[in-house]
Amino acid sequence: MASFMEINRFNLIPLSLSSVCACKRRPFSKDLILSKTSSSLSLGLALGGSRSMFCFDRDRRYNISASKRVIIAVVRAEHDSADQVESKESIKGHNPISKENSLLSLQENQKGTQLKKRVIFGLGIGISVGGVVLTGGWAFTMALAAAVFVGAREYFELVRSRGIAVGMTPPPQYVSRVCSIICALMPMLTLYFGHIDVSVTSAAFVLAMALLLQKGNPRFAQLSSAVFGLFYCGYLPCFWVKLRCGLAAPALNTRIGRAWPILLGGQAHWTVGLVATLISISSIIAADTYAFLGGKAFGRTPLTNISPKKTWEGALAGLAGCIATSVVLSKIFCWPSSLLSGIVFGILNFFGSLFGDLIESMIKRDAGVKDSGSLIPGHGGILDRVDSYIFTGALAYSFVKTILPLYGV
Repeated sequence: MASFMEINRFNLIPLSLSSVCACKRRPFSKDLILSKTSSSLSLGLALGGSRSMFCFDRDRRYNISASKRVIIAVVRAEHDSADQVESKESIKGHNPISKENSLLSLQENQKGTQLKKRVIFGLGIGISVGGVVLTGGWAFTMALAAAVFVGAREYFELVRSRGIAVGMTPPPQYVSRVCSIICALMPMLTLYFGHIDVSVTSAAFVLAMALLLQKGNPRFAQLSSAVFGLFYCGYLPCFWVKLRCGLAAPALNTRIGRAWPILLGGQAHWTVGLVATLISISSIIAADTYAFLGGKAFGRTPLTNISPKKTWEGALAGLAGCIATSVVLSKIFCWPSSLLSGIVFGILNFFGSLFGDLIESMIKRDAGVKDSGSLIPGHGGILDRVDSYIFTGALAYSFVKTILPLYGV
């Protein structure tokens, strides 16, 4: 009788001949020997009598002549890796404490990595923004236009998301792209013409015509979401151009301006717009930082359902930090000249940053997302970083331009 056998990678169970063969035979002088290596499998059969030893190697076939002797073996076909996985899983299953500890350590490592990314990219962004603000002019405007374009793209992606799109018709894709381009052009047109009215009126007209001439039935929801996008992502950021570049009156009492190098513009470089922009941005950073620390340490009362993590205690801490920063910087820059003006300027910066943050949180909540994008590692999207600045520029410019006598000099 002839049989054929093909052997792959197996974990073999050692067997004795007494348990393998059920028939009555004379006892063999040698035992059945099963051997296995990690890379290849070899099986050796040492039979008694005049029979010789047969060897089986992996991936080969052999004709076995047993001369009316049938040997039945039971083999468990499992790979080495499977055995190792099962052993690890059994160990983890019997030791839940070690599993929880490993998960906690993994979460701590992830938090540490996330915090490191936030700090590194935050410092990089802060230094870059500071340099652009000090430069002013077209450098400041072009950097703002680039941020506006990316923010507008994120906004229209949120509008087209599943959460907001349910129950309303979002603008077509080409309308979203056109709106993003128009929003990016608005800061440049503001610097070039000195005002923003023409660009906003023209953009609204072009947008309305594009929606009315589209294929299918135009919807009011399309028009409203697109117009708000122009207002939110294009019109409001233009006030930072008007604040930084439009208020060109020199801050005569600023001590830093007196020592500023002539090659970098001298004292004339330090205008009311530059000083107001630096104080406003620094106050917003202080408001966010103190609100986070105060809410983490003392936060108990929720501020609003829009953002459950925000608390009244954190908001009050942010308000105090914003006012303190505004007053301290006003003393350093000697602008504005009165203490009351510095306090009011800090209050306006705080409320602009707070409500800008809440509005962006409302949009993200309706969209069902945590971050507006993933452009900045550890921070999310552009809108996640600039939401506190969107309304603040308009408030700061209106305060300096309309309320402060002689621009606060």
